[in-house]
Amino acid sequence: MTINLATQTQEIESFAALLDETPEGSVDIVGKVIKGSVISISNDYAIIDVGLKSEGRVPLREFATAAKEPRVKAGDRVEVYVERMEDRDGLIVLSHEKARREAAWLELERSHKAAQQVNGVLFGRVKGGFTVDLGGAVAFLPGSQLDIRPIKDISPLMGIEQPFIILKMDRTRGNIVVSRRAILEETRTEARSELLSNMEEGKIVEGTVKNITDYGAFIDLGGIDGLLHVTDISWRRISHPSEMLHVGQNVKVQIIRYNKDTHRISLGMKQLESDPWQNIEAKFPLHAKLSGTVTNIADYGAFVELEPGIEGLVHVSEMSWIKKNVHPSKLLSVGQNVEVMVLEVDSNKRRIALGIKQCQENPWATVAEKYPVGSEFESEIRNITEFGLFVAVSGDLDGMVHMSDLSWSEPSDEAIKSYKKGEKITVKVLEVDPEKERISLGVKQLTADPFAEGLAALKHNDIVTCEVTAIQEAGIEVKIGEGIEGFIRKTDLSKERAEQRSDRFAVGEKVDAKIINIDRSTRRISLSIKGREIAEEKEAMATYGSADSGASLGDILGAAFDKVKDKSKEEKPKEKKVSKTASNASEEKPAKTSKKKTADTNIADTE
Repeated sequence: MTINLATQTQEIESFAALLDETPEGSVDIVGKVIKGSVISISNDYAIIDVGLKSEGRVPLREFATAAKEPRVKAGDRVEVYVERMEDRDGLIVLSHEKARREAAWLELERSHKAAQQVNGVLFGRVKGGFTVDLGGAVAFLPGSQLDIRPIKDISPLMGIEQPFIILKMDRTRGNIVVSRRAILEETRTEARSELLSNMEEGKIVEGTVKNITDYGAFIDLGGIDGLLHVTDISWRRISHPSEMLHVGQNVKVQIIRYNKDTHRISLGMKQLESDPWQNIEAKFPLHAKLSGTVTNIADYGAFVELEPGIEGLVHVSEMSWIKKNVHPSKLLSVGQNVEVMVLEVDSNKRRIALGIKQCQENPWATVAEKYPVGSEFESEIRNITEFGLFVAVSGDLDGMVHMSDLSWSEPSDEAIKSYKKGEKITVKVLEVDPEKERISLGVKQLTADPFAEGLAALKHNDIVTCEVTAIQEAGIEVKIGEGIEGFIRKTDLSKERAEQRSDRFAVGEKVDAKIINIDRSTRRISLSIKGREIAEEKEAMATYGSADSGASLGDILGAAFDKVKDKSKEEKPKEKKVSKTASNASEEKPAKTSKKKTADTNIADTE
C-alpha cells in the first residue's frame, strides 16, 4: 500500500486549521458559568452568543425572579450555565437560572459559613411554611421562623426584600432553610435593652400596630411590644379595636403601667385626650332633658351616647310606663335618636342613669280618677298567664285579674281554663296603685260571696245539720248549705273509739255536728260529732241530774229521750209531766241494759 505523503500532510494541516477556528477551552466550558450577549428575543426565548460556532437560547422565564417580571433585551450581557455543546437543533444548551443558582449557592455558602445575613423575597406559601427567593436560589422558611409571634395576615410581608439567616444548607439535595425570626430576635434584643432602660410610666411613645385581637392591639415600640386594651383606645364605647386601628398603622400612645419584673407594658390612647367626665355634673344636671344616640343594647337596658366619650344607661324599667316585661331590643334599636332625662350622675363611678319614660306623660297619674276602686267595666283579655288574666284598661295600660279572683267556688286552676284570649269580660276594680304601676281587678267580686253570707248565720259551737259529700281515710267532707264546706276528722266522728270510722257514713247522709273552728282564709269549717255528743250529755246533766239525786248517766239520758219523744206528741203544757217522769225515772233506777239502749236511741233520734 502506497501512502501519499503530500495528501496526508494536507489533511493534517486542515485539521490543525480547524482546531485553530475552535475557541480556546471550548471543550472545558461544559458545566461552567460563562458570559454571553443577547442577540435577539424570539418566541419567548433569548438567543445568546457565547463566542462559539453556534448560539444558544434561554427561555425568558429564567430571567424572571420571584418578585419581578423578566427584563432582558438585545445587547444585554448575561451569565449562563453551559449544559451541553449542542442539542438536536445544533444549538448550545444554556441556562440562565442554573447560572444564577450556581452563583447564588457560592455566595450563600460563604454567608452561611460567616453567619452573615442574606437578603431574600418572600413569594409563596407551601405546606408548613413559605418559599423565599435568595437571588436565584429558592429557600424554605418554616412557619415558626416567620416572626416572634404568630401573624394572621402575612400579605404585608409578601414581595418585600428583607433579611434572613441561613439555618441549614444541603447542596446535594438543593435544600436551604432560612429564618426571619432570628433576625427579629437579634434586633429586638438590642432595641429592647435600650428601650427598657428609658421606660417609665406616663411617657408618650410612638409605635406600630403589630396585631389586633378581640380584647386589644399589640403595639411594636421598636423591639418590645405593649398591649393597648380596647377600653384604653377611646373614651367612647367601641366593640372591637378594628373600628379605630389597623395592622401597620403608626400610633402615638402613653405608657400607663410598666412591670419591671415581667416587662409587661400597658398602653393607652385615650389618655392623650382630655377626660370628658371632668365637671360632668355641670354638663348634665339632674332632670335635664337631652338628646342622644343608642350605641348598644343589653338584656338589662340600652346605652345612649350623650356626647363623644359620654354614655348613660337607660335601664329597662325606665323605658316605658306600661311595657314592663319586654326586651329592650323591642323598644329601641342601635343608632336610634332618643330623648332622655338625667336621673342620676356619679362622676366617681363614671355612671349616668337616664330615663326615657320620664320624658313622656305618665298614664298612671290619672288612672285612679278614671277607674276608682269598686267600679266595673267591660274589656278585652289581652293575655293569659299561669297566674292570671291581663285585661285592657286604657290604651296600652293593662290590669291583672289574679287566678284567685276568678271564682268563689271553682278551683283557680280550673276557673282560668274557661277564659280565652281576646274575649270580652266584665271586671271590678279592686286596687289602684300608681306608685307600683299596678291595677288589681276581680271577676268573682261581681257577685256576693256565698261563704260570707253563709257565715253570717253561723258561729262557733253551733250545732248544724250537714250533708256528707266525700269519704276519706282521715275523715269525711260535708256541706253546710250552699257554698260552705266543712270537714270532720276521724277522731271527731264519735265519742266512742270503736265508732270513729269514716266508712260507716255514706255520701248524701245527713249528720248533726258541732262547729269547732271557722277558717276564713281557707274558707273551711271544722266540725265534730264527738263534740256534739259531749255537749248534749253536758246539757242533759245540767237539766236532769244533780249531785245528790243518785241518778246515773243512763237514767238522765233516758229521761231526756222521753222528753224529746213526748215533745213531738203532746202540747207544751205537758212538759212538766215529762220532768216529773224524769224525776220518777231517777228514783226507780231501771236496769243497766235498758240504760244503754235508751242512750243509743236518744243519740240516733237527735241525729
